[in-house]
Amino acid sequence: MSQQLSQIQPPGDDNEDDSQLGGPLSVYKLQEAGLHVNDCKKLADAGLNTVEAVAFTPKKALIAIKGISEQKADKILTEATKIIPMGFQSATEVHARRSELIHITTGSKQLDSLLGGGIETGAITELFGEFRTGKSQLCHTLAVTCQLPTSMGGGEGKCLYIDTEGTFRPVRLLAVAERFGMNGEEVLDNVAYARAYNADHQNQLLTIAGALMSESRFCLLIVDSCTALYRTDFSGRGELSSRQNHLGKFLRTLQRLADEFGVAVVVTNQGPYANEKKPIGGNIMAHASTTRLQLKKARGATRTCKIYDSPCLPELETQFAISAGGINDPEEEA
Repeated sequence: MSQQLSQIQPPGDDNEDDSQLGGPLSVYKLQEAGLHVNDCKKLADAGLNTVEAVAFTPKKALIAIKGISEQKADKILTEATKIIPMGFQSATEVHARRSELIHITTGSKQLDSLLGGGIETGAITELFGEFRTGKSQLCHTLAVTCQLPTSMGGGEGKCLYIDTEGTFRPVRLLAVAERFGMNGEEVLDNVAYARAYNADHQNQLLTIAGALMSESRFCLLIVDSCTALYRTDFSGRGELSSRQNHLGKFLRTLQRLADEFGVAVVVTNQGPYANEKKPIGGNIMAHASTTRLQLKKARGATRTCKIYDSPCLPELETQFAISAGGINDPEEEA
């Protein structure tokens, strides 16, 4: 199991030191640096459940937490950054760490090959395209395959699923589980589902997600769709700036969770449609996503996936199919 997916030790655990396990450190570890337990609880209530989350947070965000003064915020950041390395490191170290990254299988060998092994953990992968291009079907398949052993292309972890459009269907998870010979009841138990009803609620769910990740082992966070509620909650050019700021904060929190817990983050997006050149979300969305995948309709149940943007993958494309058992290769559907 990759060290990025190690479970946090609960407060008060007398077992081996967290830092030797390589996983995220509980925010309560700051007690050892002289921080009062009540202050640790305030940080946790604000969604900062790990020392990593605290170290990654700007000072002004800490001061905004009720009961945290500027002086106390300085102390908290000083102690957090003593524990969490925040400076330079050699490219050799970075390369060694990245070589240990887990990739989660999509269910299609061709698609996995295109993605260099599957969906990358510790990064944000965006799926965009018109309706009926397979975005939600791919999300349902990943919610199951992430639970597979690493030897089978899984992440040996649970899945968090935020649904903004009401398209989540547990029966699809059961079909995918049957295909991979998994226990359907256990698969459903390992998926934490939440329906988001507005953009603010969608953001609040990430705070809850962070708390869940600090308590149990998760390897995948899905948001389907990331932008749908923003299109309805913010209307017209007059609210464009507010929308983009809100979306930017949401995406930044997603990236923090990916960095903090090493989970794979998969978000879906809409467009581009006939009269549009780019998907929804503009530059905010474009810069936040590590890898952007464009899905298009093809013949029958076949779909096309193209690498639209990636820091390391070439701009190639391949085909996959939507089957009764989730995402698969086209030839296996023939």
